[in-house]
Amino acid sequence: MNLEYFISKNIVKGDSRSKKITKPIIRISIIAIALGLIVMIVALSIVGGFQREIRNKVIGFGSHVQITSYDSQNTYEASPINIRQDFYPSLDTVSGIKHIQVFANKAGIIKTKDEICGVVVKGVGSDFDWTFFNQKIIKGSSFVVDDEQTKKDILLSSHIAAQMKLSIGDKVFLYFIQQNGQLRPKDFIVKGIYQTGLEQFDNLYVIADIAHIQKRNGWTKDQIGGFEVLIDDYDDLDEIGNYVYENIGYDLHSSPIKELYPDIFIWLNLQDYNVNIIIILMIIVAVINIVSALLILILERTNMIGILKALGMPNWNVRKIFLYNAIYLIVKGLIWGNFVGISLCLLQQYFGFLTLPEESYYVSVVPIELDLMNVLYLNIGILIICVLMLVIPSYVITKISPVKAIRFD
Repeated sequence: MNLEYFISKNIVKGDSRSKKITKPIIRISIIAIALGLIVMIVALSIVGGFQREIRNKVIGFGSHVQITSYDSQNTYEASPINIRQDFYPSLDTVSGIKHIQVFANKAGIIKTKDEICGVVVKGVGSDFDWTFFNQKIIKGSSFVVDDEQTKKDILLSSHIAAQMKLSIGDKVFLYFIQQNGQLRPKDFIVKGIYQTGLEQFDNLYVIADIAHIQKRNGWTKDQIGGFEVLIDDYDDLDEIGNYVYENIGYDLHSSPIKELYPDIFIWLNLQDYNVNIIIILMIIVAVINIVSALLILILERTNMIGILKALGMPNWNVRKIFLYNAIYLIVKGLIWGNFVGISLCLLQQYFGFLTLPEESYYVSVVPIELDLMNVLYLNIGILIICVLMLVIPSYVITKISPVKAIRFD
């Protein structure tokens, strides 16, 4: 252990007068760094969790990538394409692609004796992945699509069910809107009621057997509205989206979910700016506090600095003594900040004690996505920035004269 480090470990020890001054300053600096890190960890985890939840809900309705015909862009009434494609169903064997499924959308109207509601019917096939909707169903259950026998079952959102005064097992008439404006009715049985909290979709979509859409559109069993591609990792969306586009043929078009709902994903990306502002503000607060603590320590130890310099210790070695002590305070604050911040996130993640009004925030519980790598980067970033900023005020030590400092009281 070198001399500078040994002295730095004992720098706050001294007479009772100096302790009364330095200890509160040191305590405040540690608390400021800890609180700053807690705020950063919690903010980063909440925003990450919020982005994940909203993103997953949008993807649950529309998948990661949709493959359709060129002339059906941004419309609910898709032009039919043939199900017999070279990439179907073998596309899900590609690394990073989890599943591919068929779908078709058609506008319709749900009508009861007293109410009427415009909807978009999403037709699904026997290959439909029910994982997302099974998690969101609050009453009843999903249904199994049989290629040999058309099901009358239908899945409604809680909003539509409440508006139309429908419950599980109720019979409901759905009128499909044809291109010529005529209405073609079909009776359905309410099999399940789901709730995602994303009103833009809950107020619009009902789920039914794709065979109903094929029949109302005059399509054959081999004609569908398009394909939906689900991938393993959202971070690979751009790469896999390009791969899909390049391997589906010239007569089809693929659209990543970010292109289908750009307003939602731009809004989600804007949340990162809020986090960045919080991180910058907290780092500024931490730097100001630790710099203030270092300057006060230097002022309180002017006499000691003079003695060390009189004994021949170089300025840089004296500066290192105070830098070592400041780093010790920073690390201590980071340890407390990590402990409290991570603990709060884990408690919320597993127990969900903080709730939100779902109609306003699209989630019922404050979501948490605790990324330990992000926490590590925060710690490293705070430590590096604070240490670099401490080098400047430590330069004051070089201006202290040994003769005057020894007489300093």
